[in-house]
Amino acid sequence: MDHYIDLRLRPDPDFPPSMLMGALYGRLHRALFDQDANDIGVSFPDHKTGVRARTPGDRLRLHGKHQSLTQLMVQPWLNGMRELVETGDILPVPDGVLHRVVRRRQFKTGNDSQVKRYARRHAIDLEEARARFASSSEPRITLPFVSLNSRSSQQRFALFIEHGEPQPTPADGSFNQYGLSQGATIPWF
Repeated sequence: MDHYIDLRLRPDPDFPPSMLMGALYGRLHRALFDQDANDIGVSFPDHKTGVRARTPGDRLRLHGKHQSLTQLMVQPWLNGMRELVETGDILPVPDGVLHRVVRRRQFKTGNDSQVKRYARRHAIDLEEARARFASSSEPRITLPFVSLNSRSSQQRFALFIEHGEPQPTPADGSFNQYGLSQGATIPWF
């Protein structure tokens, strides 16, 4: 992880930044999937947390080796979005930076499909299933998220992203096809 590239959304009067970030991140996911890349990580340097403010921000930072980032950026995954995204240069990571794990977090949100499955599985009516989910719901989610379509089921889902605590040393490992990892770090600056 010695280089990075910033992709910043340009303001658009027709689409909110969250929708554009979802489209950009979805395209990145497809590109990483098509390349079978496990050496490119992502971060959202301008992310905000909090129940009312949880947003990934308008900047997506890609981390990796210079060769991996170059190979990704020559692919046509940004076609159709180039006018909406300002693409920076591939730059070396500054010296003396901290490192963070950026991972996916999943929550039991008690959405309608879960309630219906629970009701069927336990042979109870929907109202009782809703009541059980309401009483066991987790605290409010404060992490930023990106709305994506699943490649396999075509269902829309929220991908919650947690930026771990800064640490002084990097941790090696691989990244999934969303650019996230449960243990590998990205440089944080």
